[in-house]
Amino acid sequence: MSYRSSMRVVVPVALLAGCAASVLMAQRAPRGEGQGGCRDGDWGDDSRARYCEVRDAGFKPGGAVSVDPGVTGAIRIVGWDRDSVAVTSKVQTQAETDADARALAQQIRVVISDGTIRAEGPATRRRESWIVSFEVSVPRRTDLNAQTVNGPISVAGVTGKMDLTAVNGPLSLDAVGGDVHARTTNGPLVVTLDGDTWDGRGLDSQTSNGPVELTIPAHYSAHLETGTVNGPMSFDFPITVQGRFSGRSIETDLGNGGPTVRATTTNGPLTVRRR
Repeated sequence: MSYRSSMRVVVPVALLAGCAASVLMAQRAPRGEGQGGCRDGDWGDDSRARYCEVRDAGFKPGGAVSVDPGVTGAIRIVGWDRDSVAVTSKVQTQAETDADARALAQQIRVVISDGTIRAEGPATRRRESWIVSFEVSVPRRTDLNAQTVNGPISVAGVTGKMDLTAVNGPLSLDAVGGDVHARTTNGPLVVTLDGDTWDGRGLDSQTSNGPVELTIPAHYSAHLETGTVNGPMSFDFPITVQGRFSGRSIETDLGNGGPTVRATTTNGPLTVRRR
């Protein structure tokens, strides 16, 4: 019978004042359902024992914040009105027995060093595996680097220089700004714009194999570049093309123009909506 526990880590560590390296771990205490903790059935093979725990940490950023969960894991980054970074790490393991799954979790470290948040653990084996997913709250003006191999990336309410890369997983951008470069190879791209115009240098986002959903507020001003190579295009509002229209792509100014907002796909449908 598989077993799963819900745990919380309380970190009695002062917020880091600079870029000093640290591994933030501490005693564990239960975290209940509905509080961002572990839930049954969200990952793993039901034929194996599973274990899950949640760890909390925090630090003062000294520059860009980078997030790397390893080969498999999700990244969710949100902006907040504080000058600190809060990190919630969900560690999930599966193995042959409850004891093995719990022991495997003890070998996984969440390391925070020089603004980089990463997961480290043993190599996965045939009947044992692990993932770490991160939820990170950062100041609203923060430079970001985030990468996943198998897992989603989501960023909301942050403005800064960003480099976001997912190989197999969805990519979601909501009310972001700055100089943003975002790529996913196999997964949907969802972009939700906010305000009257782009705040910053611009957005360059694309997926190779997946749909694009772009939501634009009414009366938004930008230089829009969007399209798909292999897939249908759908607009739920009239658009006047004053730039380039090839039949598969559109390049035009919305409103008074402005920074470039680019969202494209190679293989997948494109949908553009009014917010």
